[in-house]
Amino acid sequence: MHLLSNVRIAEQDADTGQYGLSAATAILLEDDRISWIGDPAELPERYAHAEREDLAGRVVTPGLIDCHTHIVFGGDRAREFEMRLEGASYEEIARAGGGILSSVNATREADEAVLLKQALRRVDALLAEGVTTIEVKSGYGLDVESELKMLRVARLIEARREVSVRTTWLAAHALPPEYKDDRAGYLREVVIAGMKQGHDEDLIDAVDGFCEGIAFSRDEMAMVFDAAAELGLPVKLHAEQLSDLGGAAMAAEHGAISADHLEYLGADGIAAMAKSGTVAVLLPGAFYTLRETKLPPIQALREAGVPMALATDCNPGTSPLTSILLTMNMGATLFRMTPSECLAGVTTHAARALGLSDRGTIAVGQRADLAIWDIKDLAELSYRIGFNPLHARIVGGEFV
Repeated sequence: MHLLSNVRIAEQDADTGQYGLSAATAILLEDDRISWIGDPAELPERYAHAEREDLAGRVVTPGLIDCHTHIVFGGDRAREFEMRLEGASYEEIARAGGGILSSVNATREADEAVLLKQALRRVDALLAEGVTTIEVKSGYGLDVESELKMLRVARLIEARREVSVRTTWLAAHALPPEYKDDRAGYLREVVIAGMKQGHDEDLIDAVDGFCEGIAFSRDEMAMVFDAAAELGLPVKLHAEQLSDLGGAAMAAEHGAISADHLEYLGADGIAAMAKSGTVAVLLPGAFYTLRETKLPPIQALREAGVPMALATDCNPGTSPLTSILLTMNMGATLFRMTPSECLAGVTTHAARALGLSDRGTIAVGQRADLAIWDIKDLAELSYRIGFNPLHARIVGGEFV
């Protein structure tokens, strides 16, 4: 049991969702939960023996959450980075056999030990910036065993590091060469059959897909989502990144917990997401890396009351980003989100995008995942570039 005293807490206004800072106060951590918040002079007698930690006026936020990553993969795609600078588009690279498929070959060849070693280096960069929960997708195996291998590695990350990991089945990421003439066969034999196997092995927390002209159609993804529903698995979708295929609206109709990217999201998709409560996960790292110019409709999402999360989208090709703090800065500078929105985007709304109700805010009963910062103002977390003011992480009630 720990009593964190002399702290200022990042508090959200219940009506506006805006973040502000409390006056100096105290937080009691009991086991893996927050059990009391208040003036230390009013600490209940039953907690008098708690170990005390004076944090000298530091700021405490919820532990940060990276709710969209592809952090387990083999190889790299630095050459494609050069190709884009030389003028090639994302679609041109993908249609030439690059893109996702180049990572597929490297991932299939790597064993679990190699994938884990490489992934932990990326994960450690996120943890060093206050991340306490990450989502990890499959999607670079594109056969049943390789996809499951990726999710086994994701489970190992949680065993090797003090971090919560949520896994996502993303076999509907691209069509592998061996199925280039049999889309229905791939969806049946790999995406859906593998999903059932992964569910039986307790490797899958959610199901995702890439709804785009170079990937899968709205109708194909609807079929995958129907199969996920039969297994009781929540769904989410890469949607409207390169064009508007109506994927976000379809995902919302299926009760998706999130729709991600959304640069080309239209009014119908926004209305559907607002109605269903689907979170908009915005990925400025991919926008930056691809040098996109089409901004996601931030103001329209605001006006519709759609919650907006932010994530690194850490992946080898379009967002080789392992900094949640830089992601927040990009959300502010590229997407014109406010610092308060950026913080909510990696706490409250990121938790919601993963279907997690036990974290993302500082409140009694919530999981004791916290980040402690050497800052004076919450805006510093989005304002600074390349500077990390983290003092400590607390995961499950324990200092890390």
